[in-house]
Amino acid sequence: MLCYPNAKINLGLKIISKRDDGFHNLDSLFVPIPLFDILEVKKQLLPIKDTTITYSGLNCNTIDNDLVIAAYNMLNSDFSLPPIRVHLHKIIPFGSGLGGGSSDGAFMLMTLNRLFNLDLNQAQLLDYANRLGSDCPFFIINQFSHVSNTGDVVRPINFSFNGYYIVVLKPEIHCSTKNIFSRYQMGKQDSSLIQFDQNILSWKKELVNDLELITFSLYPELKQLKNYLYDQGAIYASMSGSGSSIYGIFNHQPEIDKNITYWTWEGFFR
Repeated sequence: MLCYPNAKINLGLKIISKRDDGFHNLDSLFVPIPLFDILEVKKQLLPIKDTTITYSGLNCNTIDNDLVIAAYNMLNSDFSLPPIRVHLHKIIPFGSGLGGGSSDGAFMLMTLNRLFNLDLNQAQLLDYANRLGSDCPFFIINQFSHVSNTGDVVRPINFSFNGYYIVVLKPEIHCSTKNIFSRYQMGKQDSSLIQFDQNILSWKKELVNDLELITFSLYPELKQLKNYLYDQGAIYASMSGSGSSIYGIFNHQPEIDKNITYWTWEGFFR
């Protein structure tokens, strides 16, 4: 069984509060984008009795704490699943703030649900996804949404991105989410939730990623990439999550410098 876990971007990201468990309550707008990994899951053939996973694609030898296997182990503990063969082809870059690992884990939950006829409804899948990882519940819903708390509250928004073009630039920088958050100092910032405005021209002024200042101070070239996208005519440009990808949203297909040495992806919203 094949599935195609997609990436996401953050429109704005606010740090609302720090929790007693050390994590933070966040507020953001998540947008699915048509950039996909490829995940294949098959029932294991006898006499092989162990679950196996293989990888290919981007940095396929550097996958730690794989949420695909974690998703299998979680459902296996409740349903005693048969062994499976898994292959994950990585196209979404690591350490980019695009949610590739979380998407892989969430899609694994949904694929196992179909493959073994577990009859889990969406609420049950969301519960498993919440236990799996902070961004995983979003990918169960997988539509433009207001996401808050630790990522467990997902409220879909009715808004069409049809006709808009997106460019994602990812330099050879791996941003550790843990490291970025550890440097963030809670102050007296505005703790109100993001108010979504249907007017995309207002986003440049209204939607802010609270982690940009920290990440940009560590990696100044990320700020340069954001400015570059605005120079190319982006309506809105931002860092996604804690980085290190920088994206721009355009109302036309921009002319991105083909000599740019960073990983570049571009396409229309689906």
